[in-house]
Amino acid sequence: MATQIKTYPLVESAINLFGNWLKHRQEIRELREINSGDFARIAQELCVTPAELDAFVRQGPHASDELPRLLKSLGIDEAAISRTQPLLQRDMVRASCRQKARCDYDLDAGISAQHFEEYCPNAPAIDELGQKS
Repeated sequence: MATQIKTYPLVESAINLFGNWLKHRQEIRELREINSGDFARIAQELCVTPAELDAFVRQGPHASDELPRLLKSLGIDEAAISRTQPLLQRDMVRASCRQKARCDYDLDAGISAQHFEEYCPNAPAIDELGQKS
């Protein structure tokens, strides 16, 4: 007879969240260990300033995860933007989202179109894209 293992999704979620936070802190620590000359060269290769690169690293790897979902929900083709306006697309990815939970909620509820302008730093760019199409 097989023993059934009881799972605790809330505990697993908390452990994963904490693990991701630790991993991100390690990435920041590793970045701090790079000498300033190398750091400046990396930033230059990425066509950003060292301050911008530092801000991107602090935001973490999922800082702009909502953008593709938001654009899709608004009927905007992200691939077309990438082809026709790559600098605008890059700037949109760079925009620092401060309302991820609200954006995720609105995306899941299907109400982003009604509310994104209230909190999205990309709202002006998205509005401009909507006017061009």
